[in-house]
Amino acid sequence: MDEILGQVLRDAVWERLDMLSELANRADAPSLLSVARSELPRLTEGWRAMLAEHEPDEKGNCPTCSGRWRQQKAPCAVWRAAHEHLVVGGLAPEKPAGRHGRVPAQDRRAVPARAR
Repeated sequence: MDEILGQVLRDAVWERLDMLSELANRADAPSLLSVARSELPRLTEGWRAMLAEHEPDEKGNCPTCSGRWRQQKAPCAVWRAAHEHLVVGGLAPEKPAGRHGRVPAQDRRAVPARAR
């Protein structure tokens, strides 16, 4: 049951991201402004919540990415992805799609919807 729920949640998030990308690429200016005003605060709060979970502890390890036997030094992959997408932005090269034009599932988070 957890697998089914997990897949439903993941699909819903991917669909939402695809919809927002589509709006960003095709919406007229008034619609885009309306979406930006409603969605940007939600997206920034989501990033903040996720990054707070990955804030390094007093030893400089990410408590979320670290396991019992192996510690993950900061910055972890989440902080590196945040920097790449929020700070570096368009300067970061896009990952190429696979041979059938589809990005592997493990790489979808790093590739804009238009490339999928």
